[in-house]
Amino acid sequence: MLQTHENRAPSEDPMSDAQHPEHEANHEGPIRTPQQLIGAVVASFVVPIVVIIMLANFVDFGSKSGAGSDSMTAEAVARRLQPVGSIVLKDASAPVVLKTGEQVYTAQCAACHASGAAGAPKLGDAAAWGARIKTGYDALLTSALKGKGAMGAQGGGEISDLEIGRAVVYLANQAGAKFAEPAVPAAAAASAASAPEAAASK
Repeated sequence: MLQTHENRAPSEDPMSDAQHPEHEANHEGPIRTPQQLIGAVVASFVVPIVVIIMLANFVDFGSKSGAGSDSMTAEAVARRLQPVGSIVLKDASAPVVLKTGEQVYTAQCAACHASGAAGAPKLGDAAAWGARIKTGYDALLTSALKGKGAMGAQGGGEISDLEIGRAVVYLANQAGAKFAEPAVPAAAAASAASAPEAAASK
């Protein structure tokens, strides 16, 4: 008599016995031995500690400059902190010492007028200065104070307009002009005259 499939016990099914080990293998985790469990526990403590140490080294509180940059060096910071300007206190009663035309020429004008750079007429070149001398002292002084062509404005700063005028007279007279040196204002002359008296009284 033939047995039907329904009458057989589940343990007697050859197909279910073959599939059972595979079914159990699918339910196992990555940790299969006690040694693997110990390794996982140790790693769960060690890895975060290593990461924290690496982050602490990366975020070091010392100053680090970027690659190829010296913007955070002590010298660079000191340069940026330097004052933009300065205040010089001068004694108003001190004598006014004016530079001569030659001194102003040497300090301010010789850079171009000695070599003829940028088309500047050379010192003592009568041909180059001839047409300019004909315009007169006032025109030459205006050009020197306000600038002309490649020449920038020369007035102001540590050199007064009077000293620039002296330099103009010096340059022109070296080329054959007969300009008189500009007169010193009365206040400056009085200050210069009173200086020796003040020094003698001390």
